[in-house]
Amino acid sequence: MDQETIKYLILLIVSFNFIFEKLIDYLNVNRKTTEIPANLIGYLDGAKLKESKVYQRTKYNFSLVSDTFSFVITFLLIVFGLFGWFDEWLRQYLQSPMVLTLTYFAIIFIGSDLLSLPFDYYQTFKIENDFGFNKSTVKTFFIDKVKGYLLSIIIGGALLSLLLWLILELGQDFWWIFWIVAALFMLLANLFYTGLILPLFNKLTPLEEGELKETITSYAQSVGFSLKNVFVMDGSKRSSKANAFFSGFGKRKKVVLYDTLIDQHSQEELVAVLAHEIGHYKKGHIKTGMVAGVLQTGLLLYILSLFIFSEPLSMALGANQMAIHLNIIGFTMLFSPISMIIGIGMNYLSRKNEFEADHFAKTTFSGLPLASALKTLSVKTLSDIDPHPAYVFIHYSHPPLLKRLERLE
Repeated sequence: MDQETIKYLILLIVSFNFIFEKLIDYLNVNRKTTEIPANLIGYLDGAKLKESKVYQRTKYNFSLVSDTFSFVITFLLIVFGLFGWFDEWLRQYLQSPMVLTLTYFAIIFIGSDLLSLPFDYYQTFKIENDFGFNKSTVKTFFIDKVKGYLLSIIIGGALLSLLLWLILELGQDFWWIFWIVAALFMLLANLFYTGLILPLFNKLTPLEEGELKETITSYAQSVGFSLKNVFVMDGSKRSSKANAFFSGFGKRKKVVLYDTLIDQHSQEELVAVLAHEIGHYKKGHIKTGMVAGVLQTGLLLYILSLFIFSEPLSMALGANQMAIHLNIIGFTMLFSPISMIIGIGMNYLSRKNEFEADHFAKTTFSGLPLASALKTLSVKTLSDIDPHPAYVFIHYSHPPLLKRLERLE
């Protein structure tokens, strides 16, 4: 395809993605829920249901503004060829292809983040604060930003540098070598995220000795699960919302419980939540998720290799010559429909895995305390108890609350 055709195709894809996403959001936020389901009576009342709807509407209105802003900026950058103009401007000062590309992406990343900063701030300190969720301070907010920048520079910069070096040295054959590197990185990230990265943002402390730990340990032993690393994370430092997650393999596997989860739930509910997380491990969901992620990355890199030296793609973004960084940007836009389809498939797999983990908890411990925990979590976080099926199909990585309760109860 010539550069003009590619340019219009990119504009079409960007516009379709925006309109489609906003349409799905609109259908979901306008779905009526007037009656409280029988199995939520005692947990949810009319006032809380109304508050939940107001929260969902507030987030929808905010995302409409922020996403429209992002869409308009991107659309104008493409229409006026500003991606290419910026490349030509940088070439006056930078001759090395490696330095040029790294500098280009660094400025684009920082510029994009600075544009989104007011929206992030408003969401945290206005929306989340108004509904009683935000516990973060302005100082913590900006320190998190700085830490995020440093991690992006160190880790992201190293990976991007390696990717560029492989492209420049091997041409289109770069993809399979970097695929191996990416797979190793994903494995190491899963193994060491909780031990190395998470402590940079949150404090992890071993679950203290006592009845809760003894009950958790006893349950883990009953299902043949060696569990020595149970940690409590100070999630209340930033939000009142509760959660729990599992990471790692073998001796490095860890279960992390938010302090807010411990504060809001009974001991029986906490063990049920833990049983659900152990179910993911016992059912092999961690490994299958890792394999699926590696395969997805390989597909993306292979298709990228077909576009990486395309001169028309660079010129479609306003350049006068081929530029690797422009082709990466253009590729991400062209690949987005495929990415959406893959995302839908991954969400379907994730929802299936959640049902299986629920069933594991139900058969090895009890379904009722897990159901009770899910009700409390959903009500306290003002979750949408009856989302639109289309929205669930596209966006939900977990089954809707009512679907999970049907199987648990």
